[in-house]
Amino acid sequence: MITAIRRISTLLLQVALQVLFVMFVSPTTQAEEVSAESKPAGTGLVWDQRFADHDTGPGHPENASRLNAIEDELEEAGIKEKLTLIAPRSVKDTWILKAHTREYLETVKRAHEEGLRLLPTGDTPFSPRSLETARLAAGGLLEACDQVMAGNVNNAFVAARPPGHHATRGKGMGFCVFGNVGIAAKYLQEKHGLKRILVVDWDVHHGNGTYDILKEDPKVFQFQIHQGGIYPGTGAVEDVGEGEAEGNTLNVPLPAGAGRKEFLQAFDEKLIPAMTEFKPEFILISAGFDAHKQDLLGGLNLSSQDYGDLTRRLKIIAEEHGEGRIVSVLEGGYHLKALSESVRFHIEALME
Repeated sequence: MITAIRRISTLLLQVALQVLFVMFVSPTTQAEEVSAESKPAGTGLVWDQRFADHDTGPGHPENASRLNAIEDELEEAGIKEKLTLIAPRSVKDTWILKAHTREYLETVKRAHEEGLRLLPTGDTPFSPRSLETARLAAGGLLEACDQVMAGNVNNAFVAARPPGHHATRGKGMGFCVFGNVGIAAKYLQEKHGLKRILVVDWDVHHGNGTYDILKEDPKVFQFQIHQGGIYPGTGAVEDVGEGEAEGNTLNVPLPAGAGRKEFLQAFDEKLIPAMTEFKPEFILISAGFDAHKQDLLGGLNLSSQDYGDLTRRLKIIAEEHGEGRIVSVLEGGYHLKALSESVRFHIEALME
């Protein structure tokens, strides 16, 4: 009899504990699950079909098929549906003039009004909708920066064209109309109050335009790794910034044939130690993918997977100093398969 009573008491105790668990523990667990579900998507993607409206003419390597290849790759890999799509906006003159002279902006507007097929400042194709598209490219980068700063996404990739890193303060060149990254750096300073911004440019060609726009800005550190001795012929080791920003530029020109070993060595032995002191609050990447071994416009030897490893190193820097904030924007990359694969590995690393 006593044994039966003890069994009943044990059962009643178990039931009571289960009731208490449901009342006090389960709601907390459910709240945590809801909170996890409501967390923002990790990585944003600026994407818009209007980026195809910049018409560079038949046979030009910088054309809309680049974006089509990237879209196909991301969709086939099931990645695009996991990204938070960000709609671009048109950048206002106010922000363009933070990076470019008024004379140059007026030159671009006249080229639009006169229907020119080439910017009069250099080797940049132009078309009836190029001005509008260039405004979207720069504005899309600013919108991505806003979304990251608001915490709606942790980082973002901007699949925009025309590219921007060759556009100097007073000259469009190298397929570029506006200096997208230069504009974004100024925007992050003035709109969001950031004081330490890292710009990384891993395009095979030196980002002479970005350097020209930001070379005197002490709030920006530029790390540019590229193939030396090719277009545009700039980016020497001796170019370290000017004025108050002297010492805030680190150029790493590489010889033809250099690849993974040399890139990782530069990141590990030069960039990461420099950032221990600089402590960037935000990273902007001029993400050109023409240092790929299959790209015919350069002579470097990276693989598609290497771009993922470079991205992971930048994420370590961003997470240590800048709450993980990274926005990258498309620059070069002209072998369609190599480009699309490299972008995929880059985005996958951002999503991790």
